[in-house]
Amino acid sequence: MAELFAVAAPGLAAFVAQELHALGLLPAPEAGVEAGGVTFSGGASAIGRANLHLRTASRVLVRLGGFRAVGFEELRKYAARLPWERHLAPGQPIALRVTCHKSRLYHSGAVAERVAAAIGDRLGALPPVQKFDEESDAPGDSAPPQIVLVRLLHDQATVSIDSSGALLHRRGYRLATAKAPLRETLAAGLLLAAGWNPLADPPPPLLDPFCGAGTIAIEAALLALGIAPGRRREFAFMQWPGFDAALWAELLAAADAQQQAQAAQVAGRLQILASDRDAGAVEMAQANAARAGVGHAIEFSCRPVSALDPPPGPGWLVTNPPYGVRVGAGHDLRNLYAQLGKVLRARCPGWQVALLGNDRQLLGQMGMAFDTSLGLVNGGIKVMAARARV
Repeated sequence: MAELFAVAAPGLAAFVAQELHALGLLPAPEAGVEAGGVTFSGGASAIGRANLHLRTASRVLVRLGGFRAVGFEELRKYAARLPWERHLAPGQPIALRVTCHKSRLYHSGAVAERVAAAIGDRLGALPPVQKFDEESDAPGDSAPPQIVLVRLLHDQATVSIDSSGALLHRRGYRLATAKAPLRETLAAGLLLAAGWNPLADPPPPLLDPFCGAGTIAIEAALLALGIAPGRRREFAFMQWPGFDAALWAELLAAADAQQQAQAAQVAGRLQILASDRDAGAVEMAQANAARAGVGHAIEFSCRPVSALDPPPGPGWLVTNPPYGVRVGAGHDLRNLYAQLGKVLRARCPGWQVALLGNDRQLLGQMGMAFDTSLGLVNGGIKVMAARARV
C-alpha cells in the first residue's frame, strides 16, 4: 500500500474527498483533506481507479518517501534510496518540480540537480531533465517526461511521483473553446457544490444559459451517464516498468459496465439544456459534446437570457456567466444580472441556482440571497460558487 495524494485546485479538496469516499478509497468523506488536496492510500488498482474516475482532482501523486535533509550530500544520499525503479526506466526523461520553504536548502535548481543525480545513482543512468510545464502535455513531438515533485519544508523533504501525466481536467474532448474556457474539474466541482443529482427519481433538469464551450453541460452529461472522465485518455502510470495491463483492462471493463447500467437508469428522462447568445460558441459546444460522446444527451440552442425557456418543474440552473474580468471587461453587466434574476423569478420558481462570480454587487442585481461561502479559482481569478434557491 502506497501513500497517495490527489491534488485539488483551491476550494475543490472537499469534493475530491467525497469522490474518493464514493469509490471506496477513503474511509469517510471528510478524511484526508488538507491544503492542496486529499491523502489516501492504495496500490495499483487505487491509482488506476482514482485517475480514471475522479472528476474534480488535478493530479494523483504517489509519495515515494520523506526524509530530513540539511545539506546537498544528505539530500542526494537519501533520495538515492527511494524506489525509483518502480516508476522509471534507466535514461527515461523526467521533469522536476521543486518547492523550498523555511529550509536550509532553499535553491530549487540545486535541489533538482541533486535529486536527478540521485535517480542516476539508483538506476545507473542519469535521466535527461526537461523543463517542468504544468500546462503542457509533452515538449514538441516527444513523449512526455515523468514528473517528479520535491517539497522541502522545515528541512523535511517529501518526494512524490506523478501518476497522471497531463492534468486530469484534460478529458480529451475539448478541442474547441470559447472565450475564457472553464476547466472541466471546476465545472464538475460546481455541479457537485450545487447538489444536482441526476440519479434522483425523476432526474431534475439542468440548465446552463451561458454555456460557452459547453463544459458544464458536458460534465453534467458525463456525470449523469456514469462515464468515467478519464476513459478517453492515457496516464503516466501506463509507462511505469511495473504497469499491469491486465488489471487496467479490468478497471476499464468495470467502468464500462457501470456506465451502461447508469445510462439505462436515466435513459429517456435526462434533460440537460445549454444555450448561449453566441452562435459560434454553441457550435463549438456541440462539437465538444460530440467528441465526449454525450451530444445526444444535451439540447443546445442559441438564445439570449431573455428567451430562456426552462422545462416544467423545479430544476437546477448551473452556469458561468461573464463577471467583468476578461470576458465582458469594461462593460456594465448590471443589466445582464438583473435580467437573469428577473427571468429566474418569473420562469423558474423553486429552482436551485449555482453560478461562478467574483463581484457581490453584480450578484446583488439578481435580487436573490446567495450563499457565497465557497471560494474557488477560475483561470487564476478568485471567484465564488454563489448558490441560492429561487
